[in-house]
Amino acid sequence: MSKMSLPFLRPYLQQAVRPLRPEHARAYLAFQRRFVQTINADDFTGPHDVEKQKRLERLKTVKPLGDYHPRLHHHIHTSPLSLRDFYARYDAIQETKEDVVTVLGRVRSVRILSSKLLFLDIERDTQRLQVMVELKKLTTPHDIDDRFKNFKKIVRIGDWISIKGHPTRTSTGQLSVLALELPHILAPCLHHIPETLDDAETLARRPHIHALTSDQPSDILRLRALIYDYMRTYFIQSGFLEVETPMFDLNAGGAIARSFETVANEMSTTPIKLRIAPELNLKRLIVGGQDKIFEIGRSFRNEGIDGTHNPEFSTCEFYEVGATLADVIARTEQLIHGLHTAVESLRPTYFPSLAPPEGIDFSTPFKQLSFIPTIEKATNRKLPDLTSPDATEYLLLLFSDLNLMTPKDATLPRLLDTLAELYIEPLCKAPTFITHHPEALSPLSKSFLDPTTNQRVASRVELFINGREYVNAYEEENSPFEQRRKFMQQLEFHTEGQGAIDESYLEVLEWGMPPTGGWGCGLDRLVMLFSSKKRIADVLPFGTLKNVVSIAKIK
Repeated sequence: MSKMSLPFLRPYLQQAVRPLRPEHARAYLAFQRRFVQTINADDFTGPHDVEKQKRLERLKTVKPLGDYHPRLHHHIHTSPLSLRDFYARYDAIQETKEDVVTVLGRVRSVRILSSKLLFLDIERDTQRLQVMVELKKLTTPHDIDDRFKNFKKIVRIGDWISIKGHPTRTSTGQLSVLALELPHILAPCLHHIPETLDDAETLARRPHIHALTSDQPSDILRLRALIYDYMRTYFIQSGFLEVETPMFDLNAGGAIARSFETVANEMSTTPIKLRIAPELNLKRLIVGGQDKIFEIGRSFRNEGIDGTHNPEFSTCEFYEVGATLADVIARTEQLIHGLHTAVESLRPTYFPSLAPPEGIDFSTPFKQLSFIPTIEKATNRKLPDLTSPDATEYLLLLFSDLNLMTPKDATLPRLLDTLAELYIEPLCKAPTFITHHPEALSPLSKSFLDPTTNQRVASRVELFINGREYVNAYEEENSPFEQRRKFMQQLEFHTEGQGAIDESYLEVLEWGMPPTGGWGCGLDRLVMLFSSKKRIADVLPFGTLKNVVSIAKIK
């Protein structure tokens, strides 16, 4: 596209001094973003826009581009100090120390005070440090004047630099480094780092830029690390063994969900699946003799992406021989209450940009709501015998009577889940256990006849906080006969004709699985809870699957 095709751009493109009207300037910028990505390109520097081109040309006026990313050469006794170590060692000084230190970091501020003095702020690992570069203090070669001028010309926010100098405290009392040598550029930034970033496409496709313009991505990483570390420490100190189970399996069991399928080159005729939960393999370890085990890992479900769901997600599961549902409830209360206390005690130091959850009381014991009585009270309707052949038809009539929207493929479990979403979950602001689920909702848990409702219910609880599920806990079904019956019952609920009985798992149960309590927790949702984020995309370092795919599409 030529300049002549957009005549109003000519003054802008020719760097004329007369200003453009705002609408023309906006049109030009849009034009530039769209078309200049390939105006200059070569095998060495790749495609670049106008800004990158100018940056490269300025860098080349000082030295060849290939010289801007040197290896670090430090003796073991002169290795760079981290900024944390620098502050720990010199925070108490009141004047310049004769110690010679080396520090490195990303430039976050450039302040040129005169032709012979500039100040830099560098950042590394959330710490910032001021660097004072004064020409007369530099001890490097005879042509230092020209080198100093060149450095001032090319250093910019975003560059990684190394500084050798004396620890000092300025006249204003700020701890700094007084440079003895001209700072070395270790990795120049070829792009302008914006002060803030609110463009949705850039946030999604370039998470590294988001992290450079906001403290929140790094704070969320630290919050996630704390949650993982706290849970791991809790289970290990409680006598659990951390284990790993396969990501691949022939049958992705342990929950009801659509799996991802792939083919391994070594077994090209056998489709394999990514696990939707580690549950069944963890139970195999229990049958094999393990007593208390847990796993922190990833699971995959080939289903929708929304505010609280992503096809790839993180969970923690534990299994404990001899644990009853009451034991699992007590352990859950202890863990969640303790985690909340730990997070809030460290929030001001490690993730101050993240807001704490508001209006949620984490004190124990947590409230409990029984599934069927809560729905019956809210609807003023009695539920039918949920094991009867006509239970689904009765619930469909109930939905019609209450003017409720019927879920797609309205099986008995889906109808019951919908009722829970409408009438129970909104009651769960503070941590609340939903108990006594109908048996049809829990094929992998033991079940019993509830004398209060005379319904067959599961030995299961779900922990909800602020209307969102965090924990699913069972007394595990260990009878191969009952488990087969429940698997067959679940097949009847697959309206798409999918699903199959996992004979290999049933065979494992035939070897004798002891009475066991089990638990699964969504870790991404815990990060959402303690960072007060409403979207799972906001707590994943690279966003949801859509974002991950879009990152690789950047031209």
